Amino acid sequence: MNHPRSWSPQPGMVGLAWSLAAASLLVTVLSSETTSRLLLGLATLLLAALGAYGALVRPRLVVDEEGLTVRTLGGARSLPWHEVKVRLAHTRRLGRESVALELDWQRGEDEELFVLTQLDLGTDPRDVADVLHALRP
Repeated sequence: MNHPRSWSPQPGMVGLAWSLAAASLLVTVLSSETTSRLLLGLATLLLAALGAYGALVRPRLVVDEEGLTVRTLGGARSLPWHEVKVRLAHTRRLGRESVALELDWQRGEDEELFVLTQLDLGTDPRDVADVLHALRP
């Protein structure tokens, strides 16, 4: 592998969250009722938090010869290939199936599970899992 591969939340989704936060803020400021302002203010905070999360964790997953790097709000975590198990988690709720990529890291007594969804990766987790299995040494 010559160049690292990476996956991130889609820029359009991050932009949409920021746009909705701005629109919600505008409606909050223009609202005259206290209850509406409170609820709209909470919605604005939630949308701004989602937009900030999507912008700060870019790229969410990077893979190279050494292993994987997962970026979280706490910073980037490097995971060597030999310490990571890559698998897909299938969940069925309310008649809908969702798939997530699970990266199970373990070094001695330390372990951590990273669960990445389609929103985190910007693409289908099955496609990312296929790439990871193909690139794994």
